Amino acid sequence: MPHNIGFVSTRFSGTDGVSLESAKWAQIFWEEGHVSYWYAGRLDRSPGISMCIPEAYFHHPDNEWINQHLWQQGRRTSEVSRRIRDLAEYLKTTLYEFVQRFDISVLVIENVLSIPMHIPLGVAVAEFLAETETEIPAIAHHHDFYWERSRFQISAVHDYLEMAFPPRIQHLQHVVINQAAREDLAWRKGIPSVLIPNVLDFDNPPGPIDEFSSDVRGEIGLTAEDKFILQPTRVVPRKGIEHSVTLLRRLRDPRCKLVVSHQSGDEGAEYLEQISELALDEQVDLRLFGERVADLRQYDNHCRKIYVLADLYPHADLVCFPSLYEGFGNALLEAIYFRVPILVNRYDVYERDIEPKGFRLPTMQGFIDRKVVTEVQRLLDDADYRSELVDHNYRIATKYFSYRALRYGLQSLIRNIRIATD
Repeated sequence: MPHNIGFVSTRFSGTDGVSLESAKWAQIFWEEGHVSYWYAGRLDRSPGISMCIPEAYFHHPDNEWINQHLWQQGRRTSEVSRRIRDLAEYLKTTLYEFVQRFDISVLVIENVLSIPMHIPLGVAVAEFLAETETEIPAIAHHHDFYWERSRFQISAVHDYLEMAFPPRIQHLQHVVINQAAREDLAWRKGIPSVLIPNVLDFDNPPGPIDEFSSDVRGEIGLTAEDKFILQPTRVVPRKGIEHSVTLLRRLRDPRCKLVVSHQSGDEGAEYLEQISELALDEQVDLRLFGERVADLRQYDNHCRKIYVLADLYPHADLVCFPSLYEGFGNALLEAIYFRVPILVNRYDVYERDIEPKGFRLPTMQGFIDRKVVTEVQRLLDDADYRSELVDHNYRIATKYFSYRALRYGLQSLIRNIRIATD
């Protein structure tokens, strides 16, 4: 029996991990005969299949005020508690409206019950599920948990974290994207979960560079002889950009230019200043391209093209991914998808969930050593070796991280729902 599936999050818009992965889930659901509908505070979905509630967005002023009074605080006032409750109650009424309007029979909760960026929405969803659990089965899709982020370690909201992030509710299936999260969820909350990794459509390789993105190298200021070293991340400390700077310094190749694709976002400019100063001291050509990369292709006020990240990969000679921590690491799969060699720091999820699959990647263990430099230099200079390596990695990714793997996982979840509700 086909289901009307309601996706719930703070945002379904752009190219963040939640938005991208939920769209992949919706595509698979559609192929299986199910129809998806969308609830969030910010949306780029069609109005005919979505419900936008501005107060559900994590940057809504009401929620930002609450967050300012919760994190890095030891206690909260009655006023903060009241505003949490009032907003949660309002959001809960909109969830009832959403379910009724689109005749939702299954809910997919995208990270709302994982990361407490919007406490009232998490509380609203948890209470809604508790009140309707015999009628509305749900799947909680967890991309990362609050205990994985240092910014959420000190708070005045431990009661709500225990109650809703995530909650223990019958008929709520939990999905995680890596094995460590699966173990942590069981240990911390006593909650079992299913592991479904992030995926890409490896059965359908990317097409050739199109007219819009054909000038990317020129817009960055690269010549045909330059080596385009892409770091497809924001400029934030956990992305380890200093390691990429060290790599280029040790390569001692004036052809190599380090390009960082995104801006700092909401985490401040201090690290950006540090990285810029480091690159200058190390005589590394660092190019920050974040002003020219967004969620959608467009033109800015100066009639300059604004690209998407997928426009950059086909032009890159190497991808650097020296992250200190990743919930999964979508950039790794994206580099493999576009057949670009990638240098990876062996973060925990990579070591446990990705490396054992048999990929052939140059890796670092927290620092750039001579072996890493030699391997990268070979990839940049030996076209045959480069082609052999990227083709091998594409085959491995097709086996383990394609839509086929996702389809199998979602079929199992729906089958569990049918068994529980029959």
